[in-house]
Amino acid sequence: MCKNVGTVDRIVRAIVGVVALIASLFFIEGTLQWILGGIGVMMLFIAITSSCPLYSLLNISSCKVED
Repeated sequence: MCKNVGTVDRIVRAIVGVVALIASLFFIEGTLQWILGGIGVMMLFIAITSSCPLYSLLNISSCKVED
């Protein structure tokens, strides 16, 4: 997998992932709990690996171009 997620994008995804996981574990119940948990795990995985499958499909990159 090639890296296509920049630093700011990674930070935002990590924060959103942590908030979604905390909300799903402590504040939300039912089906929404599982949905938020899945979104949180997915966001943290993308933040850790710096690679977004949707960005790859759409040929988008938020990384700075190195000359």
